[in-house]
Amino acid sequence: MRRIRLIVAYDGTGYCGWQIQDNAVTVEGELTKALCTWLQEEVEVIGASRTDSGVHALGNIAVFDTESRIPAEKFAIGINHYLPADIRVQRSDEVEADYHPRYRKTEKTYEYTILNTKIAIPVYDRYAYHIYHALDVSMMRKAGELLIGEHDFSAFCSAGSQVKSKVRTVYEVTVQEEPVPGCNGGSRICIRVRGNGFLYNMVRIIAGTLLEVGQGRRTLQDVEEALASGERKKAGPTAPPQGLTLMEIREE
Repeated sequence: MRRIRLIVAYDGTGYCGWQIQDNAVTVEGELTKALCTWLQEEVEVIGASRTDSGVHALGNIAVFDTESRIPAEKFAIGINHYLPADIRVQRSDEVEADYHPRYRKTEKTYEYTILNTKIAIPVYDRYAYHIYHALDVSMMRKAGELLIGEHDFSAFCSAGSQVKSKVRTVYEVTVQEEPVPGCNGGSRICIRVRGNGFLYNMVRIIAGTLLEVGQGRRTLQDVEEALASGERKKAGPTAPPQGLTLMEIREE
């Protein structure tokens, strides 16, 4: 038996998240179905990050065990013939039999994209959250810096999380702005968050909080108090899923 690792990219728009579910189309479900069809054996896929419904990825990690003797690097090519066009395996390799993507020390990077224009632009609908109010990007940057470091992020976690500890380390929170081509006065804003792990909806709540700071609805002191309190109601709203992309999972 061999364990194969896949680096997976997908457009999450049409999926009810990563994790396989009864009576729902998921990324993990499509991967499992494709592998079983191609290899003609029962396969169980294990993912590193169980992204939510509508969330995208450029570099999620998945592993599975197989009896197949196909060269490890060939799996990426072979499985893509059996997958829908909005899921693609970028590369594949063989790992140790005890390799488990969720129990390794990793560094994850997410990006949340905001389209800040007066009128929505259809080509961005699937991959950005449209905000027509003017945003103070400088204040959003300052608010993001308050979240860097090791903290209890209970205030930035949706109800339903069953993890024992909500302490996480955030290495980087940046807010970058660039003009939108062909759009007079509009901009695209990218919130980039890098850390050693994230709680349920944590990055989307960080994005929602920074958006409220950018709109003048929340102060830097409010962000500090929310973080210190551990109370979900004191942080901002959960930003919509379509703006979020899992960019990379890097092993430390």
